[in-house]
Amino acid sequence: MPNIISGDEHYNSNRNSSTELIHGKDLNYDYPDNLDLKPGSTLHRYIKNEILTRARASQAIMSTRHDAWRDIDWTLTAYIKTDEKEDDIKDNDYRKPTSIVFPYSYAILETLLGYLMSAFFQSPIFRYEGVSPEDTVGAIMLEKVIDVHCTKTKVALALHTMFRDSLAYGFGVGAPSWKVIHGKKTVERDKSFGIFGNMLGSRKKESVESILFEGNELLNIDPYLCLPDPNVSIHDQQNGEYFGWIEKTNYFDMLSDENTGEGIFNVKYLDMLKNRLTSVIKLDPSEREQKIGGSNLIKDTTISNRVDNLNMYIKIIPKEWKLGNSEIPEKWFFKLSADEIITEARPIGLDHGMFPIAVAAPDFDGYSSTPVSRLEILSGMQGILDWLFNTHITNVRKSINDMFVIDPYQVNTKDLRDGREGKLIRLRRPSWGKGVKDVIQQLNVTDVTQGHIQDSAWIVNWMQKIGATDNVSMGSLRQGGPERLTGKEFEGTQRGAFSRLERIARLIGLQAMQDIGGMFASHTKQLMNEELYVKTTGRWQQTLMKEYGNSIKDGKMKVSPFDILINYDIMVRDGSIPGSNYSGVFMELFNVISEHPELQKKLDIYKIFNHIARNNGAKNISDFERTEQPQQQGTVMPDEEIAKQVQAGNLVKQ
Repeated sequence: MPNIISGDEHYNSNRNSSTELIHGKDLNYDYPDNLDLKPGSTLHRYIKNEILTRARASQAIMSTRHDAWRDIDWTLTAYIKTDEKEDDIKDNDYRKPTSIVFPYSYAILETLLGYLMSAFFQSPIFRYEGVSPEDTVGAIMLEKVIDVHCTKTKVALALHTMFRDSLAYGFGVGAPSWKVIHGKKTVERDKSFGIFGNMLGSRKKESVESILFEGNELLNIDPYLCLPDPNVSIHDQQNGEYFGWIEKTNYFDMLSDENTGEGIFNVKYLDMLKNRLTSVIKLDPSEREQKIGGSNLIKDTTISNRVDNLNMYIKIIPKEWKLGNSEIPEKWFFKLSADEIITEARPIGLDHGMFPIAVAAPDFDGYSSTPVSRLEILSGMQGILDWLFNTHITNVRKSINDMFVIDPYQVNTKDLRDGREGKLIRLRRPSWGKGVKDVIQQLNVTDVTQGHIQDSAWIVNWMQKIGATDNVSMGSLRQGGPERLTGKEFEGTQRGAFSRLERIARLIGLQAMQDIGGMFASHTKQLMNEELYVKTTGRWQQTLMKEYGNSIKDGKMKVSPFDILINYDIMVRDGSIPGSNYSGVFMELFNVISEHPELQKKLDIYKIFNHIARNNGAKNISDFERTEQPQQQGTVMPDEEIAKQVQAGNLVKQ
């Protein structure tokens, strides 16, 4: 089991001396519910040890996967450390190629991410519908409010990171939270009037403290820094006892949060740790920053005020932890800063009653706490591909360098080493006048790696099949003559490719997107305090116009926190993307229906058209709808014809 509590002796000796200094100080904090959470108190030590014990148990399991993850990172960054021999080659001629990573795993990852973005990044990202008829309009407003939040806090970027982590490492974690931004807002100062009603002074502006934004956001948790409960499957963390992770922040941001009343305390004690604010639990196991740089490479800690926080949600019985009198299990959130100072301890207190985390693991087996990722399955073939390519390059590099067998008694070796064009090679004096026929001979070079490029194509083909990213999904047609690339063949290949990709998207929808959407809605109902203007265009436009036509101005309407207190269901996307539902079949059906009046009586041809348009990528069909009904054109008929139509029942007398 890796030792994650204690680091090296020098580190611990400095940390212990700083800890003793902290325990002797009292900064007069007022703690929630009159709890004694002063550093060094009995309760503080108990909670700290409980947090670190759980972190140790999780880290022992998660660290077994770090080597495999690091190999994947080297592959995705196309990075290989050069050895001494290759360093010499580059020093002599930087243009000569050395060993590389053939980035085909990266191409597969890009294809999968492209599909997931198309499947989930349709507006709105999260869709809701009311449970009962009276909840219909409220659900529409809720959907539009959350869509504004997703745009403001760039939720799509966090989802992209979560998708990427799930494909590269086997799982990706997002943490839905409620974000409140405090700041100053410039407003017009109230006008003052004299005793006779005359206005005093000119118009002026004034900065006032205000809430600049409140809404949902999605935070990413690095799998390397994730500390889930290893006793449950990775996709089933809601049924675990705890869930934790390491968060990198800085002292000044924490101090600002403490001053704005964000429920944080004890931050000023961190200033006494003498710039030893990082966690020994997090030693950057990813090694990502060795190539791209980062804060972990900074050796001088005096120029950085970074703080490592160990965040953890834990199911506890408050009475056993001396945090209350309740004997019913509750979910609490704890923040342990720099492994020493508890800076947050509170019940989660959210209406949905869940850990506010969501896990996407599309290649899970239903049991493992650390599943094998899709790219890890392909890592063996990626290694073979790299070897085939690099050995061929090495052999070619060796072949183009002329290799000779010479008689040093007859040839001036200094002239032979001259690499300039048009060089002269002089013979030594004993060989003058005897000819140059047998004084030098070039070695025959056989390229034993000439078949490696063809073998590489074979490996690439199997990586595509295993990774569910064939040529069609990558946007290219397979090689073949025109007679082989028929429309039926393309449609069948596309159908098979999309069915596998839809499975991945569907699982992520059920695992993560459903939980995130549900938490976003619950957070909005519970925590929203400010009114918000939303656009009425797009989905549900007609419904909103009928309900709130007089309140809508310039395509926008105001939503209050009380308008969304409704019961709702979240609608999880089915994993398909626009154009994948084989709309050619629907086009044929549409043509048939449009020509048969009997079918038109049974089927709504306008809805069918909308379905075809949406599947082909059209987002707002309602933008093209007529706002006024077209005038009916009258038809003049002879009296005899009218009488016949009335008798047949086709016309009715008024």
